[in-house]
Amino acid sequence: MKAGDERRETRDEGRETSRLLSILLSSIVLLFLAGCQNEQQRASLLQQVEQLTREKAQLQEQIEQSRAENERLKEQVQVLSGLPEEVKLENTRRLKSLKVGRFTGFYDKDKDGKKEKLIVYIEPMDEEGDKIKAGGSVDVQLWDLSRSEDGALLGQWHVTSDELRKAWFDTLLSTNYRCVFDIAGKVEDFTKPLTVKVTFTDYLTGRTFTDQRAIKPAAP
Repeated sequence: MKAGDERRETRDEGRETSRLLSILLSSIVLLFLAGCQNEQQRASLLQQVEQLTREKAQLQEQIEQSRAENERLKEQVQVLSGLPEEVKLENTRRLKSLKVGRFTGFYDKDKDGKKEKLIVYIEPMDEEGDKIKAGGSVDVQLWDLSRSEDGALLGQWHVTSDELRKAWFDTLLSTNYRCVFDIAGKVEDFTKPLTVKVTFTDYLTGRTFTDQRAIKPAAP
């Protein structure tokens, strides 16, 4: 049986089990409402209701996790199917590490004195330390670590595999992904260091790689 068939069978079994639990739970509630006068029976039914409710919630969570995994695998298949026919999987350069480029920072696009863009340079590296165009998705977070935990996260963005593919730059001066994000209304104080955290999900292996870089205030 293929992995996809196994996951499909697991999801179907989960849905069927969840349905049966719902029916059983409803039946117990109806019996309870019908007027069970024995206190011991009443307490036993209540315990069963609580247990079935917990099991149903757990099954629902498993189904949602399975759906998320299925979407990730779909994106991975799309990336792999886009490789040239002559490229063999065993010859594909593997992602070993990730680096947030040193030119990552804020940008005043319209020259009005206000920095409204965050430019993040992402450099996937292979085992030999060379930059490679690894396929995957990216999650970017911007933090103000001087704030309390509740207000430290200033912004976060997700970049899909298709969007990331279009952000690849390979020139004489630089080789990296260049992602641009709108920070208008998210950052008010540029006089203190802010931190960019990048998480890269590699669709070839399913592994995640993380790096971060502090953006220091520009000199006055």
